[in-house]
Amino acid sequence: MLVRGIRLGEVESVLLDAETPRIVGFDVLCGDGANRFLPLATADVVDGALELESTLMLLDPRELDFYRTRTRSLASVPELADARIGPDGVLVQPLATPLS
Repeated sequence: MLVRGIRLGEVESVLLDAETPRIVGFDVLCGDGANRFLPLATADVVDGALELESTLMLLDPRELDFYRTRTRSLASVPELADARIGPDGVLVQPLATPLS
C-alpha cells in the first residue's frame, strides 16, 4: 500500500461482504506494526498496488475489528480465487474457456 509513492504497509487480507462477493476493504499491516482497515472506496489500484491520497483513509484497529466481525476474508472463499474486481468492488468470475 502506497501513499504518494511511499510504501506504508502490506495488505494482509481482503475483506468481503458477508453475503455477497463484494470487496468492502482491506486489512492492512502498517509499518508501525498495527493493522488498520482501508475501505475499498478510498483507494486506487495503480500498477498492481493500492494507492491512497492520505493516511487519514486508514481506520484504526478498533474500526478494523468492527469490519472483521461483519465480513469474511477472501481467503475463506476459495471458489473466488480467480475472480476479478468489477464495478463497486464486486468480484466477477472469469468465463470458462470453451472446449475445442
